[in-house]
Amino acid sequence: MSPASRYTYLGPEGTFTEAALRTLPEAATRELLPMVSVPAALDAVRSGEAAGALVPIENSVEGGVTATLDELAGGEPLMIYREVLLPIAFALLVRPGTALESVKTVTGHPVAQPQVRNWLGAHLPDALWESAASNADGARLVQEGRYDAAFAGEFAAAPYGLEPLVRDIHDAQNATTRFVLVGRPARPAAPTGADKTSVVMWLREDHPGALLELLHEFASRGVSMMRIESRPTGEGIGRYCFSVDCEGHVSDRRVGDVLMGLKRSCQKVRFLGSYPRADEVPPTLTAGTTDEEFVAAADWLTRCMDGRA
Repeated sequence: MSPASRYTYLGPEGTFTEAALRTLPEAATRELLPMVSVPAALDAVRSGEAAGALVPIENSVEGGVTATLDELAGGEPLMIYREVLLPIAFALLVRPGTALESVKTVTGHPVAQPQVRNWLGAHLPDALWESAASNADGARLVQEGRYDAAFAGEFAAAPYGLEPLVRDIHDAQNATTRFVLVGRPARPAAPTGADKTSVVMWLREDHPGALLELLHEFASRGVSMMRIESRPTGEGIGRYCFSVDCEGHVSDRRVGDVLMGLKRSCQKVRFLGSYPRADEVPPTLTAGTTDEEFVAAADWLTRCMDGRA
């Protein structure tokens, strides 16, 4: 297939990212190419080797996936076009015949560890944890005999000749990971009425209340922030940018007005896209923040300037 028909994802085969990607209808007609890391998956999109990449961005237990946040904040710009929410439960995968009491070493993606920490403490308190590039890569390492067990999706057992010794492991009920489909910048999809907008913003200067001033851009227009995380810029201790998700679409008057305010106030703003919310929940609009009220206010200002108010 041509690059235009190719999607990359955090591999290898058997990751939760692959499972999330296969929930998209268009995945059935695409070449799905596993990559060794989030940066590799996104770089394939930047270079034109793939049309899109599905990568994890947020976990309900651990928060933001820093590799994805940093890649979207830096390098050649990319945009988010879709999101997928995937419930997460782990299985303890072992080579056939392995007993629980013989498990001395375990592996998995670093994001998995906080989600199974209590289970480990209760059932394998002396097991040594070593991180893997992905949960499926952990399964591969168990297949090779480098570790006794891996925390991964149960679906990763068969591809690596393993078996699930324990199923449905999770410390937090309803644990969910959010994935995003990322492509090269283009016109955002049309608004659906239940959308999300993502940006990264850099402070123009650090002073008392600087972040509060940026947050006021959202609050004063009735735009609810769904996530905000600080990430180091690499320019020195105490230098951070802020990754934000908010309700609404860039074409909504209130959201567009927020973005213009941020553009005026920030050193830099990177627009990461407006896209449908996976949960399809529409925003709750406060008085004075509907498109109609923004239009009416603009019309009133025009009449004021024309002496017709």
